[in-house]
Amino acid sequence: MNEASSPVIHYDPAMEKILIVEDEVDIATLISFNLERAGYQVDMVHHGAEGLERILKDQPDLVVLDLMLPGLDGFGILREMQRDARANAIPVLMLTAKSQIDDRIRGLESGVDDYLTKPFSPKELILRVAAIIKRNRATPGTVIFSFGPFRFDKNNLSFYLNEEPLPLTSTEFKLLLYLCQRAGTPQDRNDLLKVVWGYNDDVHSRTLDTHMKRLRQKLGDEASLIETVRGVGYQVREIE
Repeated sequence: MNEASSPVIHYDPAMEKILIVEDEVDIATLISFNLERAGYQVDMVHHGAEGLERILKDQPDLVVLDLMLPGLDGFGILREMQRDARANAIPVLMLTAKSQIDDRIRGLESGVDDYLTKPFSPKELILRVAAIIKRNRATPGTVIFSFGPFRFDKNNLSFYLNEEPLPLTSTEFKLLLYLCQRAGTPQDRNDLLKVVWGYNDDVHSRTLDTHMKRLRQKLGDEASLIETVRGVGYQVREIE
């Protein structure tokens, strides 16, 4: 992670606000430097409790969240975000050490949108941030898509299960919508990774599986509509 060699990448960020919650000042500063070069508004804090306070107060467009924090760790922040209507729809990019595989899985199951392992390249950081914000950005005009017990409001990324609102992360929303719009047709796991996350290598296959597991848990009895297609990926079953 070298500042001098990091690329200047422009993704039309429209000055989205990003909060970095990272206790290692040098890492937080490097992340901030690269995000600001890409055109984002960036702020950073170095303590868990302060990070949660700022998230709830400022409601940024994205949180870059380290797990190992003083005072309140990253998992504690995630739990509090999910309980609070001011923060439960804010996307999170989680930072973990390369050896913390279990933490990455736990983070994905907790609802984070994506993760980066340390050390990481500035280019990958910007690509991941841009992909998450693009997924979370509302589309112009109210667009409703309905499928069986599911209703998707693509204008504000709201999801309804049997006409009752059900909180989904932006990634879960896009994943389920993509499958429902192609009901009855198996979707290759690599295609899903590319469409929803922007990458399609086997290293990130567990990201898809973990999100699917969490999505099924949220859907309860209706989770049976999502089928695993062995050797291919997933599909949503057609409703007759």
